[in-house]
This record gives sequence, C-alpha cells and structure tokens, in this order.
Amino acid sequence: MSEDPNRWEDVYRNKEEAETSWHEARPKVLLDLIAETGVRTDAAIVDVGGGSSRLVDCLLEQGFRRITVLDLSETALAKARARLPKDVPVEWVVGNVLHSKPSGRFDIWHDRAAFHFLTDAADQESYLRVMDRALVPGGHAIIGTFALDGPSTCSGLPVARYDAARLSERLGDGYRLIRTLNHEHPIPWDSVQRFHFGLFRKV
Repeated sequence: MSEDPNRWEDVYRNKEEAETSWHEARPKVLLDLIAETGVRTDAAIVDVGGGSSRLVDCLLEQGFRRITVLDLSETALAKARARLPKDVPVEWVVGNVLHSKPSGRFDIWHDRAAFHFLTDAADQESYLRVMDRALVPGGHAIIGTFALDGPSTCSGLPVARYDAARLSERLGDGYRLIRTLNHEHPIPWDSVQRFHFGLFRKV
C-alpha cells in the first residue's frame, strides 16, 4: 500500500465511481460474510480501505449504527459522505492503517482493499498488530485479497496473493478460519478479477 495518498487522490479525482475496478453497486459477498458472524446492529464495524465503497450505505440500510470507514484518500471518503445524510452514525478517518490508533475496539474488521498491497513482511506484521489491538476477543476479521490466480498488480502497484492456507498462516494461531471462498469480481472492461475472502474469528 502506497504511503503517499496522492496516488489514490488522483484516482478518485479523475475517475467516476463506476470506472474503478473495485466498484460494486451492492457488495453481496461482504454483506453475506458479515451476516454470517451473527453480529447485531449495535456491533462496531470498521471498513479498512473503504474509500467510496457502497458497503457503508448497505450497512446503514440494515440498521448498523457504529461504523468507521478508514482510507488514505480524503477525496474518496468525501464522495461517500456526499451520498449520505450528514447525521449518519459513521466515523470517517483519513489515514494509513499501519499508523492507525483506533479510538475504540471493533467487533468486525473488514478489509478488501488494503492488506494485499502490503508486500513487505514488516508492513504485514504492523498491520496485523493494529488489527489485533483493534478487535475485541471473539471478534471477526473479514479479509479479501487477490486470489493466487488473480492479478499480480493493481493500480500500478504489486500485490500479495493468498488462498485460505496462506492467509491463515499469515494471521497465525490467534485466529480461527470460519469460512473461505473465492469470488470473481467483474470489472468495467469486460473481464473479472479473482479474489479470495477469509472470515476469521479472533480466539
């Protein structure tokens, strides 16, 4: 993940939402995985690298009221805020997850945008320390990455690719794999990107 948010600022300033490869009008896979955790609507959820994702809209529609969206791009978060009423129960945080110090703890940590950009082992360890501090005992982590047969780069940056075994090994013994699935995500230029999603429970 680039330390320089300008890369992502440029993307969100120069492209319409539906022109980005990661756009989903309704992220059904993510919503299904969140539902599988069994959390109630008073659960605290953080969307890491959420950008202008529609996940926050869908969670609000379902009645969730303790949502945090973290992203490097202020422009991306501004686009999401502009779609929603000003008084929605969402905390918008501009920042790098590696340096994040959440103000509270979360029942669900969701990320389908940031972790696979971390190709350096030290950065991966920093990320996992932040996640572990942020999640309550028994909380759930939902991590989406490019699959082993997915793209090796995204937006001009190299990515790390995972399957269930590799992701489980990276998270370590403190997390138990609950569900794994592969997903073909359609992109605007008549193709697909192959993702892997893992749902984990913090032991």
